Amino acid sequence: MIKVLVTGPESAGKSTLCEHLAKTMQGAIWVREYARAYIDQLDRPYQESDLVKIAQGQIASEAEAVASGADMVISDTGMEVMKVWALHKYQRVDPWITQALSDRRYDLVILCKNDIPWAYDPQREYPDDVDRQFFMDLYMKEVKQHYGDFLLVEGELEDRVAAVQQAIAEIMQ
Repeated sequence: MIKVLVTGPESAGKSTLCEHLAKTMQGAIWVREYARAYIDQLDRPYQESDLVKIAQGQIASEAEAVASGADMVISDTGMEVMKVWALHKYQRVDPWITQALSDRRYDLVILCKNDIPWAYDPQREYPDDVDRQFFMDLYMKEVKQHYGDFLLVEGELEDRVAAVQQAIAEIMQ
C-alpha cells in the first residue's frame, strides 16, 4: 500500500487533485478532508475545541481507508493543516495535534502551490494575495520540518497529475 498526503493552503487545488487521482489511479481511495463535513454539520462557528475533534476524525478516516486494503490511500490534508490552522487562528496548538503530526508517515507528500485563482467557499477565510503567500510560505516550512522530502506541484491540473504520477511510478519501482 502506498500512502499519499496532499496538503497545502486553502484554495490550492488539493481536493481537485485528490479526486482526480482517486478516479484515475487503480486501487486508490480518497480520504476526504474531514473538517469540511464536520464544520458543515455545526450550527455555530467552529471553535478551538473543535480542532482536536476534526484531527481525530481525519485520522480515523485515514485509518479506515488503510484497513480497507486499498492499493493506495490519498489523504486530502493532514495534521500539518491542523497545526497551521490552530497557530494562525488561536496562537497555540493542542498537544494532541502536535503528537499526531509527529506520528504521521507517508510514502509521498504532495504540497499544492496556491498558484491557481482563489475560489470562494464559505469555509475559506483568506482570499487576499498577501495572505495567500504568507500561508504558502508557512506550509512550505511545516512540510519540510515534519516530512522532509515532498513534491511541490503547481500549474494546471494536468501538470500536477503528471508530476504525481511520475513520483508514484518511482515509488513503485
